[in-house]
Amino acid sequence: MAISLLLLFSAGGGTGQWCWKQALRFVCGFSAMLLFAAVPVRFWHRFAYGLYAISLLALLATSFLGVIGMGAQRWLKVGFIQFQPSEFIRITSILAIARFFSDNPSVALKNLLTPSLLIMVPVLITVKQPDLGTAMLLLAGGVGMFFLAGVPLRFFYSAALVCCCTVPFLWTFLHDYQKNRILMFLNPALDPLGAGYHIIQSKIAIGSGGVWGKGFLAGTQSSLNFLPEKQTDFIFTLLSEEFGFLGVTLLVFLYCLLILMNLSFFSKARYPFDRLVIAGLTLSFSLYATINIAMVAGLLPVVGIPLPLVSYGGTSLVTIMSSFGIVLSVALSKRKLYSKNQLT
Repeated sequence: MAISLLLLFSAGGGTGQWCWKQALRFVCGFSAMLLFAAVPVRFWHRFAYGLYAISLLALLATSFLGVIGMGAQRWLKVGFIQFQPSEFIRITSILAIARFFSDNPSVALKNLLTPSLLIMVPVLITVKQPDLGTAMLLLAGGVGMFFLAGVPLRFFYSAALVCCCTVPFLWTFLHDYQKNRILMFLNPALDPLGAGYHIIQSKIAIGSGGVWGKGFLAGTQSSLNFLPEKQTDFIFTLLSEEFGFLGVTLLVFLYCLLILMNLSFFSKARYPFDRLVIAGLTLSFSLYATINIAMVAGLLPVVGIPLPLVSYGGTSLVTIMSSFGIVLSVALSKRKLYSKNQLT
């Protein structure tokens, strides 16, 4: 978070226009993490489906009552609070799938319909908004949960084959800007001043930082506004330009440290629900960071995925820290082995 505030201060040209608001959001997120860590793990098991249903209803409401921004209807406004329901369902879907597989350990084909629907319904709604980046995260996280639950590999091979066969059909449903992002990923030079502009400028900023970086507040790509969305999705390029390879290495090291700490909790968990929740939330966080870094480096098509705990924005920050609170809740629990009836 300290890195985030430092970068946001730089992105604002040495002013606190983004820095101080994000600091307040961090306080809210940290409070949510502590609150969720204090919740007994039985709560997350008992109300996993209910929390999923609430977040799904909020996601549906966004399609009709949501606030439109940058051509997408992804935000829901309640009073003075504006949030993105797709971020919350990313967490609650993991809880719901973890409960299903912990209550139904058999991974026979007939038992895979319900968890598949738990994944695909929010994915399809999110794609409709449109928010292809979050939909990718939801789908990848769901597939990861299936793997962690022990679903045989032959199901993954079959699903991959079906996906490959439907790619031409799905292409026709993509928006023009989404098609352009994929084409620019293959060759940004096709439209260097249009659809390919963002990724070209991002690569220039990353490469110009070198080993040591240009120095704090000395990044030319950001200060001259060549760098798009420098405070949100492309904040990693700002870090690369001003602090170079060493700054990037520090951030990646911190991410790896968080992931390893979560995996240490996973290795000590005794119950299926506990293990699936920790592994699923850790996987989701890992995908978040990996996709953003790969995106701005030109290794994946540009999608609307912020850099976790670093990019400017409230919903992403609060939900990620809340997920850490749930991990802590599960890791700190000391409970006896309850029967299914007692847990429900």
